[in-house]
Amino acid sequence: MVLQVLSIQFIFFCYNLVMSPISKVKKENLKKKMLSLDVNEADIQEKFIKGSGAGGQKINKTSSCVYLKHIPSGIEVKCQKSRSLEENRFLARRILVSKIEAKVLKRKSEKAKQIDKLRKQKKKRSKRAKEKILEFKKKRSQIKKLRSEKIDPDSPA
Repeated sequence: MVLQVLSIQFIFFCYNLVMSPISKVKKENLKKKMLSLDVNEADIQEKFIKGSGAGGQKINKTSSCVYLKHIPSGIEVKCQKSRSLEENRFLARRILVSKIEAKVLKRKSEKAKQIDKLRKQKKKRSKRAKEKILEFKKKRSQIKKLRSEKIDPDSPA
């Protein structure tokens, strides 16, 4: 009887290890970060929404999409990166904390920086910038032409 209880407990322990994709260390780090930013669980409104997108009938039937709203700041996050509800809850909280941190410290997140960089790269150049580039190209081509011309020792010059 005791052996059966121990084996059942062991199976349950192993099941939790396999089924929990997020380690305790990651969860503790997130809690510490939330405490450092004064984000309480009571301030977070959490809803579970039915998923959307690719995945067929399974994703449309289960409520694995997590919606979080931080009431004091008004920041909203929606996460459906995984089919696992627990993993989505963790990821949504992590995203929410990073957004709150960016707002508190008044700095741009890495994603916002990448978006700004792409916007700047795709932006049309001004007329002055285009003229400057053309002028530089002309100078470069003249230098290359001079380099390619061979000096003839018989020519008077």
